[in-house]
Amino acid sequence: MKKRREYIAWVFLAPSLILYLYLFVYPAIESFKISFYKWSGFAINMEFVGFKNFSKLISDTSFLGVLKNTLLLLTIGGIGIFLLAFVLAFLLGSGIKGKKVYRTIIFFPYIIAPVVLSIYWGLLVYNPRVGILTQFFKLLHIEVLSKFVFTDISHIFWSVLFVTIWSRVGFFLILLMAGIERIPPYLYEAARLEGATELQIFFKITLPLIKEVLVIAMIFWGINAIKMFELFYAFGGILPPRALWTNAIYLYIIGFGKRDPIFQLGYASAIGVVTLLLIIIFALIIRRLVKKEIYEY
Repeated sequence: MKKRREYIAWVFLAPSLILYLYLFVYPAIESFKISFYKWSGFAINMEFVGFKNFSKLISDTSFLGVLKNTLLLLTIGGIGIFLLAFVLAFLLGSGIKGKKVYRTIIFFPYIIAPVVLSIYWGLLVYNPRVGILTQFFKLLHIEVLSKFVFTDISHIFWSVLFVTIWSRVGFFLILLMAGIERIPPYLYEAARLEGATELQIFFKITLPLIKEVLVIAMIFWGINAIKMFELFYAFGGILPPRALWTNAIYLYIIGFGKRDPIFQLGYASAIGVVTLLLIIIFALIIRRLVKKEIYEY
């Protein structure tokens, strides 16, 4: 009977497993293989160059700048998102009326397409002449900020990073609140009766009991941050400035060119492999830092 159930399970799993292997695992293996070759993507013959593509990355100033942007996005963006998510989760969990409405409003930006977000923030919010921020600072008579060009090349990365935090925080808020709502209320009641402050309750009860959810959320953010493409590329237009290049954008530019094709598929595959390694390293670090503990309640 048990073998029959396993057989039925494999029958149902087989189509999805085959598609996953063919569409995800097989391309990943091929990409790793191509990273050892010099190849345009169109020629029949590929020139084997070994680790030259990877050694080239070390001396590639453009890639090092891109890597810096990606790590800033990963760390600063992650800190901003999770700090805001925890603060909002605390406020929404404090018994405020209309919690579901507020949660929906905060989550809404996450479902908006990155291209629409870039148009909205670029033309309506950051616009140096008629933008919402410019008009707001004029009303407050803060001349320095009213003349500040948020889309200037020197700080456009930080402007887009703010949009990223604003648009993603809702998703991670929902994840954290799902974990918090699983915690039995009597634990909080007992802690308050013992005279614990809200800060002590957060660090002694809430945070330890949502560790697994937090790990999943952080790993999910890491994957999205390291391979982020759409919002930064859409904000930069047809020819995104180097200040907005991320790993994914640089990979695309090297592989398929900007306006003029470059077609260095071998080198682009090496960038893809490094991106995958960054994701794996980040996931391992998070799993190591946030140790798994078993709590009984």
